[in-house]
Amino acid sequence: MHDNQPRTSTPDTLPEVIIRYLTAHRAHDTASAITAFTREATVIDDGNTYADTETIREWLDRSATEFTYTIHLTGAQQTDATRYIATHHLEGNFPGGSIDLRYQFTLRDGLIERLVIEP
Repeated sequence: MHDNQPRTSTPDTLPEVIIRYLTAHRAHDTASAITAFTREATVIDDGNTYADTETIREWLDRSATEFTYTIHLTGAQQTDATRYIATHHLEGNFPGGSIDLRYQFTLRDGLIERLVIEP
């Protein structure tokens, strides 16, 4: 296998900061989730960009209360030294009721610098 090929990871081999974010996000613990991000972090979700910790905090609060849903990690992959993809299956009372989403993380200095969430 070449070093530039994506490597499938098991969820427990994801970096600690990603596990911390995902666990806090699932528990609707915004205060803990926000600690996983760099101060200059960017989140892109549902076509919207959140470009600093305050707007990311607002996004986390809103996403925790807007819909009721379950989220299950179904796969994990490391695409290079700083990039990881965690695939989740969500079911709930949002439009469509069920979706698989890819959480694409870019890390810097042990924290999340960029998160892109898309189908």
